Amino acid sequence: LLQEYARKALDFIWEKRQRSSNLVGVTINIHTGDWVRKDSGVGAGIDSYYEYLLKAYVLLGDDSFLERFNTHYDAIMRYISQPPLLLDVHIHKPMLNARTWMDSLLAFFPGLQVLKGDIRPAIETHEMLYQVIKKHNFLPEAFTTDFRVHWAQHPLRPEFAESTYFLYKATGDPYYLEVGKTLIENLNKYARVPCGFAAMKDVRTGSHEDRMDSFFLAEMFKYLYLLFADKEDMIFDIEDYIFTTEAHLLPLWLSTTNQTISKKNTTTEYTELDDSNFDWTCPNTQILFPNDPMFAQSIREPLKNVVDKSCPRGISRAEESLGSGPKPPLRARDFMASNPEHLEILKKMGVSLIHLKDGRVQLVQHAVQAASSLDAEDGLRFMQEMIELSSQQQKEQQLPPRAVQIVSHPFFGRVVLTAGPAQFGMDLSKHKAGTRGFVATIKPYNGCSEITNPEAVKDKIALMQRGQCMFAEKARNVQKAGAIGGIVIDDNEGSSSDTAPLFQMAGDGKNTDDITIPMLFLFNKEGNIILDAIREYEAVEVLLSDKAKDRATIFKGKMIPNYIIDSNLEMENMDQKLSENDSYKQNSEEATSASQDVGAVGEEPEEGGSSDVADPDTLSSAHADSDSVSISNQDSYVPGTAEASAPEPACTQGDHQPQEQKTKTESNPKVNWDNKAQPMESILADWNEDIEAFEMMEKDEL
Repeated sequence: LLQEYARKALDFIWEKRQRSSNLVGVTINIHTGDWVRKDSGVGAGIDSYYEYLLKAYVLLGDDSFLERFNTHYDAIMRYISQPPLLLDVHIHKPMLNARTWMDSLLAFFPGLQVLKGDIRPAIETHEMLYQVIKKHNFLPEAFTTDFRVHWAQHPLRPEFAESTYFLYKATGDPYYLEVGKTLIENLNKYARVPCGFAAMKDVRTGSHEDRMDSFFLAEMFKYLYLLFADKEDMIFDIEDYIFTTEAHLLPLWLSTTNQTISKKNTTTEYTELDDSNFDWTCPNTQILFPNDPMFAQSIREPLKNVVDKSCPRGISRAEESLGSGPKPPLRARDFMASNPEHLEILKKMGVSLIHLKDGRVQLVQHAVQAASSLDAEDGLRFMQEMIELSSQQQKEQQLPPRAVQIVSHPFFGRVVLTAGPAQFGMDLSKHKAGTRGFVATIKPYNGCSEITNPEAVKDKIALMQRGQCMFAEKARNVQKAGAIGGIVIDDNEGSSSDTAPLFQMAGDGKNTDDITIPMLFLFNKEGNIILDAIREYEAVEVLLSDKAKDRATIFKGKMIPNYIIDSNLEMENMDQKLSENDSYKQNSEEATSASQDVGAVGEEPEEGGSSDVADPDTLSSAHADSDSVSISNQDSYVPGTAEASAPEPACTQGDHQPQEQKTKTESNPKVNWDNKAQPMESILADWNEDIEAFEMMEKDEL
């Protein structure tokens, strides 16, 4: 009966897996069957599920358990395993990490991998955990990807000792006896108290809690005893038993008690995997390896300094001057994803680039793919520098999005484009009036060298393309040419603020106080709106500001373009006309004042490149999960242009100007409208369609 209930629970979780990733969440609502936490890992909340799938097969002989385990294991190694790390991911978006830290319960996983027979990643993860222990004396309840303490407690958990025992059985490497010795010495030195062993309240200070959990006696001492016990010390053959998650022993003869379920499951619901995951026998640890200690040592070697500040030792000034010392061939702060030489160095260090669908680039390091053990160490050091730099950038202040508002004819402030800010230059939030001027395309378009058309750029807002150099370098070049502001347009074709999270442009690691002009970033789609306007009207004037301005404010006083004002109309009539047309704002202020945090990119990829999330020297991600960032500008594009006979913006639905006023304006010789403008009916149709779409989106949001 108990087996039936346990099987029912396993079946239910299996059915609730995410089918595209084959991962399961951490916490499930037992009443509704919905995932409460949709992140997936191998640590707390989920560890026993994976362990029991494999051990249920070993104990009961039901092939379906092995098939399920192998399906999950393939997903774990595909998404969660980032050797030597095991990082939680989202079950629906498994390429995105859900955490930047790991919990101590995942220390059991190398032991389970030994039972599975996948020894190499088991050695890698175990060695990483051992380096953390050597740094903090115990394994903290949680630690970050750069191996700093996240949760400082340690309740004397046995999972690491468990994996140490199984790795010693699999490899016969006496190194793991030394690991066990370290565990015992640390327990006696830091945790032993008159009445037993006390849990650590803080591994950094060595303070205790007044508790000793039962698993410490049931598991920790058991695994340590078995680690050092000789065969003659055992009164029974340990190979005839399998351990539960709490280190209780179950005899393998239980698998012979019910032959009806010991048959291969031929169901087609399991994923077909092109590897050896579906072998129908588990490897015997006694013959898994020919007791060759050098095998495990060769895998551990690149990881021996992974925690020790990412460097094996400090480098003196004398060594630096002589060019000696273990200096890596590429430092994280110097890396550029567009540099072919840098990419070749990464390949040599075992670091590969993964281009994500959202345009970002992810760096992954596999020590086994490095050209040599020294190159693997360089790769690990490089990755740790990346992690640390990224962590530093994440702590920097994040800025809200800015606005680029087209104020010239025929837009008159109706078109507001959501723009990414810069961490340097003029702070538009402190200059409420913003920066207003006509735009000019610079030469060279990338802005990475001295501007060759300064006469066209002087006193204007410079347009330039992203790529080939740092944002700050572009800003300095256009500022030197006399520009009063700059707009960087993404070179990634089709990118848009509607589908991608905005980011803020970071500096180049140097002092950027010399940059005084405002700089904003537009995705490709929004940038093309300005470029198309230039091709159509030549003279295009924009306003760079912290948020969209009311058109009555834009055209107040001297800011009113002469061609809008009829010579026979007085100033108050103009104010009245602007007031009557307030409906054209289309909630632009609301669309741009949604102050959601944005990331920061300072490194420039080549043409056709994309933002590099793995370059924290110049990148500051403002979100752990891209789902949490969604900045859109519902009023970012107005298809069509103003009617040639209309001095005011196109009317909204049901809003018609008096015929007398239109006729009067048409007769005004001062008005110089483009004869190629679209027919009024086309403009009204496009404009009303945009209004209806915006209203529908607004209802959906409410």
